[in-house]
Amino acid sequence: MKKVTAPDITALKGQRKISMVTAYDYPSGQIVDAAEVDMILVGDSLGMVVLGYEDTLSVTMDDMLHHAAAVSRGAKRALIVGDLPFMAYQPSVQMAVENAGKFLSRTGARAVKLEGGFPFLEHVRAIIDSGIPVQGHIGLTPQHVARFGGFKAQGKNARSAAALVDEALALEAAGCFSIVLEAVPHEVAQEITARLSIPTIGIGAGPDTDGQVLVYHDILGLFDRFVPMFVKKFAQLRGESIDAVKRYIAEVSDGSFPAEGNFSRMDPEELKRFKSLLQDKV
Repeated sequence: MKKVTAPDITALKGQRKISMVTAYDYPSGQIVDAAEVDMILVGDSLGMVVLGYEDTLSVTMDDMLHHAAAVSRGAKRALIVGDLPFMAYQPSVQMAVENAGKFLSRTGARAVKLEGGFPFLEHVRAIIDSGIPVQGHIGLTPQHVARFGGFKAQGKNARSAAALVDEALALEAAGCFSIVLEAVPHEVAQEITARLSIPTIGIGAGPDTDGQVLVYHDILGLFDRFVPMFVKKFAQLRGESIDAVKRYIAEVSDGSFPAEGNFSRMDPEELKRFKSLLQDKV
């Protein structure tokens, strides 16, 4: 089984659509890998989806390493991309390189993603120069929600749209192997995709990007705290999961679980000896 690499992803541009799923643990890594997804992003969105935070700003580097390692133990084929969390790369180029390196040396990830364009080009170049593939991320960048005033679509006017095109080109020139475009108008994503020689991975950016990314929990309908308009639920497992747990509780209550076959019994001769030993203790 050949492991997918960053150059493999870049080579897919113009060949076929690229699939990416955001996953956070061993079982989800196993499942999406078995489905033959191209890339698995271990995203800092785990703060909201798994850890219950209001945004991604509280997620630490230790959180990311812990979850990326779990995903890597489950996924053996897909390219695993570790998401650099808030303040894991912004303060300095050296910090960016060191933390990117931790993903590769400690977790099994083979690329990193970081949010932002022009302010972090030096960081991107330094990480790549150290031998680590980088995926860019522009448009709605959740680590910048304080500056944006919330989770708002970007590039909605001509000037900001043109700035996104420039940022995408700059990230490509810096050496990124692909770029995530989040919550930007379809027309802007279409223009960026046409101008780049590296793949664009869209989330809320329309159908004409080179690939798409969605969160595992959104695909399966497991997360209902909020559902962005760009999410499509391909299953409704939250409701099914609640029903399953309710059935478990009911069977525990009425004594029908555990039933024969859900537990073991002693060999009859051993049971006799066991009871005899207990008699001796009376």
